[in-house]
Amino acid sequence: MIRKDLSTRRFLGVAALSAGLFLVLAFRLSPLLEAQSTGTSTLTVHVTGSRNAKGKIRAALFRGAEGFPNDASKAIHTQAADIDPQTLSAQIVFTDLPAGVYAVSVFHDENMNQKLDKNFVGVPKEGYGASNNPKKKMGPPSFEEAKFQLSGTEQSLEIKLMY
Repeated sequence: MIRKDLSTRRFLGVAALSAGLFLVLAFRLSPLLEAQSTGTSTLTVHVTGSRNAKGKIRAALFRGAEGFPNDASKAIHTQAADIDPQTLSAQIVFTDLPAGVYAVSVFHDENMNQKLDKNFVGVPKEGYGASNNPKKKMGPPSFEEAKFQLSGTEQSLEIKLMY
């Protein structure tokens, strides 16, 4: 009876020690595991080359080709930013983004009508740009030209406006 009681005590002691050790490790590793499981990133977009500080810079973040670059209703995030009058640039930050392939389109909404104004033949009258800074051509850039891989916790890119 004494021998059985001693074995039970040992077993309970080892079990309690193991449970305590498990809880300590789980508590210390939980922030790391949470960061891995959520895998979120922050994307900072620096927009340069504004011709003046009127209006705002508007940005749209796309996860696929649908709607890119002109239909912001198909974007996963949109955001506007003030233009720094000293540097004629703006900064837009998108947070809590999962890793993946994205593209960003931006335009300088000088008259604050929330759309890229174009002339009668469809040429933009306000500044515009996209991630990877595709060259100016007839028609808007494709998602393929502007796409980039977002990975890690923080990433930044620069978009130069074209007029």
